This record gives sequence, C-alpha cells and structure tokens, in this order.
Amino acid sequence: MAVYTESGGDLARLRIDRDAPARRRWVPWLVLLLFIAIVAAMYPSARSYVAERRAPEVDVLRATQVIPSAGGSTARPVLVATGYVVARHSSDVGVKVGGRLSRIAFEEGTRVRRGAVIAEIEHADIDAQLEAARRAVAESEAQLAQMIAARDEDARNVERQRALARDGITTTQALTAAESALAVSQARVKSSEAAIASARARVRVAEEALENTNVRAPFNGVVIKKRAEMGETVSPFGVAGQASREGGAIATIADLAELEVQTEVSENSVAKLGAAMPAEVKLNAYQDRAYRGRLRQIFPSADRAKAIVEVRVSILDADEDVKPEMTASVTFQEVGESSGSGGSGRAARAGGAGTARETGKAGEPGRAGALDPGGPPIVLVSKRAIADRNGQPVVWVMSAGRAQRRAVTLGPDRLDQVEIKSGLVPGEAVIVNPPATLNDGAVVRVKGS
Repeated sequence: MAVYTESGGDLARLRIDRDAPARRRWVPWLVLLLFIAIVAAMYPSARSYVAERRAPEVDVLRATQVIPSAGGSTARPVLVATGYVVARHSSDVGVKVGGRLSRIAFEEGTRVRRGAVIAEIEHADIDAQLEAARRAVAESEAQLAQMIAARDEDARNVERQRALARDGITTTQALTAAESALAVSQARVKSSEAAIASARARVRVAEEALENTNVRAPFNGVVIKKRAEMGETVSPFGVAGQASREGGAIATIADLAELEVQTEVSENSVAKLGAAMPAEVKLNAYQDRAYRGRLRQIFPSADRAKAIVEVRVSILDADEDVKPEMTASVTFQEVGESSGSGGSGRAARAGGAGTARETGKAGEPGRAGALDPGGPPIVLVSKRAIADRNGQPVVWVMSAGRAQRRAVTLGPDRLDQVEIKSGLVPGEAVIVNPPATLNDGAVVRVKGS
C-alpha cells in the first residue's frame, strides 16, 4: 500500500506499506452464498405454507360408530331433541307465616322424608298464646263444674218444693221461684259448656299457628337447593332480595327416583311422536353413556310464539350420576319388535375404530347403558358428506391435509345421517359439502385453522 512521507518530492514520498492487512474480497461472496442457501432451504416450507394458505377451506366431521345393544337392536332414530333433566316431582318448599328462622335441619343433598320438619320459625309469642288458651280451657272447665253443682242443687230444691206443695205445706210462689232458679242454673251450665268449646277452639287455633311455624317436607326426596339460612327473616310472599318466583321458598326438594328430560319439539315434528315411544337419552356430561327412555307426555298445548310443544321423556335406568338441570339429548326411536327396549345400552362414539367395551354396573364410568353389545358396529356419516361422481356415491376423506376420494356403499338413512356399509372407517375425518371442483389429492384446510 502506498503512503506519503513528510520529506522529498511527491514521487519520493510514495512508499509501500507492507505491514497493512490484505483486502478480503471473498467476504461479500460468502455472504451472498449464505443468503442463497438460506433462501433455498426455506423455499419448500414457504411454498408449502403459501399453498396451504391458498388451499380451499372445508368443513370436516368424523364418521361415528353405533354399537347395537344386546339382541342386535338397531332401531332407527325418528327425531332428536335437546333439553334438561328435571325431577317429575319437585317443589319449592316455603313457609306459611313470616318470621325469623330459628332452626334449619337440612343442607344440599340431605334426604328428607314426607312430613319431617326441616325448618322452624321463632314462635315464643305463639307458645304464650297457646298456654293462655289452655289456661282458659281449664278455667272454663272449673266454672262449668260450679255451674253443674249449682244446677243439681236447684233441681233438688225444685223436687222438695213440689213435694211440699203436694202436702200443702209450701206456697205456689216458692215453687215457682225454685223452678226459675233451676232454669237459670241450666242456662249457666250451657253457657259454661259453650265457653269451654270456644276456649278449646282457641287452643286449636294456637296449635295450628304453632304448627305453621314448622316447615315440613311434602314428600320423600332430596334437597337440591338451599335458599335460606338460619336467622334470616322469611315471608310467604318473599322478602327484599329474594326472587319473586321463589315466593318465600327456603328449599327446593326433588324426588330423584323419577327423573325425566324436559324438551321441546317443533310443531312440524310432533306428528312423528307416539305414546310411550322408546328413546335414548344422553347427557352432555357423560357422552359415552346411553340411558333408556320412554316418552311419558306430550303437553296438550303449544307455545304459539315459538311454535313448539313441550315433551317429557322418562329416564328408565337413571343412576346417581344423572342430576337435575343437566343438559341432555333425546333420540326418539321407531317403535318395533327390535326397539321395544328403546335401544337400551347403545352408545354412539365419535372417532376411533375401537371395539365396544363390556358393560358392567349401571353408572360405571366409560361404560354405556346396562346391556352388553350384541352385533357389529354401524358406521354413520352426515348426509352432507355424500357426493355423487358419475352415479357412484363417494365421500372425501381428509388425511395429512389432502382430500382423498373414497367410494362407499350406502345403507338406510338415520335422520340427517346415513349408514356406510363399506368404504369408510369410524373416526375418519370426512369433508361435508365438498366443492364440485375438488380433485383427488388436492390440498385442503379446515375452516378456522
């Protein structure tokens, strides 16, 4: 490298600095090569990402599996409705008189028997009234005894006066006075008897008032909701801060021995239902279990605003896991020889092609119904997943982000689903409403992903 010195001419001042570092001309090329390598490595991923983002969005549902119950019952569903579990016999138990609660003998979950006292209201004033009424009865009874004694004495005096009158010893005036005194005594006896009856009636009124301070269970059941605490002031018409519909209720008692599903059915579908129609009940909390049900009642009136009719379905094999106010779905089934049990014990599962579990005791987790499986599983898929290609029914199965066309053999319809006899495995993801332009092997992505 040439440098200038301080002395000599211009040319003489030029020198070569042999100690200066050499210029690295290869560094820019190295940076360029690294950039090209990074771009080349990222290109497939970026291309895949762009292709995936540009892929059509589809809705996906999984093929489900129905396991027939013992005896091979595969009753076809007629209608599906949702609702809530309720007790057939349920009551908001309230007080008859207002006052402060002095005792509460229940908590949520407490079992009560019909007629048992579950709460009391302070009744010291009524106790005093009852004691006063009982004292009044005793006093009236003592007065009656005196009146009876006086009457008997007046009656004997009348007999003496009559005997003397027959002998001419007494006067008519004396006999008349004795008879008048007897009549007065008899009237006093009747008055005392009436006073005793009145006093006893007041005792009964006080006793009834005392009984009204007791809150008794109307039937055998379980307390499912506690609405008041000891020391609170309650009223038959409710108090400030208490919902008006509760009307002074301090507890809700339900008979859990008779549970049913309260559901609503469209007016257009009521004609599909019949008396005592079998049904299958499933709880949202326990999707792997199915309970036997039977249509108990179709309400005689409809809701004009909603165009629905309320329907009640009894749960025939409810266990301790079935609780009031749980959300439930009801599948009404055809009435026939094979569905007499309402499709009992049948479980529908989403995903997986695993075999059915053997059924144990009712209510055991992971087990469906109360019967052993008795037949080959049935594969169901939404009707919206069925497409037609040259007269052949097909479904589009989504696997590894690509659509695969699969020819299938269809069975009978089941509401908005159809049976697949061959070509599909339970648990596979199928595309619903597939686009007409969809090609086999095309990249697709699930909506919202």
